[in-house]
Amino acid sequence: MSQERRGYVFGAAAYLCWGFFPIYFKHLRPSGAVEILAHRVLWSFLFVAALVTVMRGWPSLWRLRRDGRRLTLAGTAAALIAVNWGAYIYGVNSDRIVETSLGYFINPLVTVALGVVVLSERLRRAQWAALGIGLVAVAVLTADYGHVPYIALTLAVSFALYGLTKKRLAVPAKDGLLLESAALTLPALAYLGVLTARGESTFGTVSAGHTALLIMAGAITAIPLLMFAGAANRITLSAIGLLQYLAPILQLACGVLIYKEPMPPARLAGFALVWSALVVFTWDGIRHVRARTRSNRPSAVPLEAPAA
Repeated sequence: MSQERRGYVFGAAAYLCWGFFPIYFKHLRPSGAVEILAHRVLWSFLFVAALVTVMRGWPSLWRLRRDGRRLTLAGTAAALIAVNWGAYIYGVNSDRIVETSLGYFINPLVTVALGVVVLSERLRRAQWAALGIGLVAVAVLTADYGHVPYIALTLAVSFALYGLTKKRLAVPAKDGLLLESAALTLPALAYLGVLTARGESTFGTVSAGHTALLIMAGAITAIPLLMFAGAANRITLSAIGLLQYLAPILQLACGVLIYKEPMPPARLAGFALVWSALVVFTWDGIRHVRARTRSNRPSAVPLEAPAA
């Protein structure tokens, strides 16, 4: 199998896992969202620590201990991903899977907006059009829900900021995940300790299967991230951009088809606007990449210098 084909397999597998996450997290009830988040942090840390040990990756991590900038960025990334994970788990287990899928649909648009606000990037006309359609979509969905879709916006903004922070952190996926989960492990252990002291912990008290699922949260979190890293190293960014829509499509299908969440006409219209914005955004991105590729390609016949 070629490296490119392997990259597509890794990417599709990662997004398939993320797409079916609602089913997994639904099975973690009656645990509350914060308890699930704490277990996800704790077992992710232990899983990735074991992985780093097997891969002998501790020396590179040890060298980061004096890099204050990167440690600060890792702490920021940890806080952002905790907000993202917590909002997602809460959304899934409060029967709002459709809204969580909306968050990941609009995430690319929020990322573009961050590029303008934070990095002072200039947008092309089509990108402005996509952002405008996205804002109209949020207004339509706000009218449908009767309130701002805060779970969707929290997911989109936190993940866009997380991506920006990770870009600046610039460490391998497993190292980054270990640093982030390490920063969150002590608060997670403290919370789980308080729950246990109060007799409110569900770990080990519901069933053996439930306990096993809580422990597996570490592997469930880390494996798709590692597969995504494998994809990102083998295929183009535009290909990754197209694959990323697989996860929210599957999440939406889970919400509507499996868990029978409502999809009234106004909500469907809002989603249709979001999808229209993504079509414009994706079409413009592909066109821009192709144009840049053509401009970088050497000409078959060298141009002659103009006569003096």
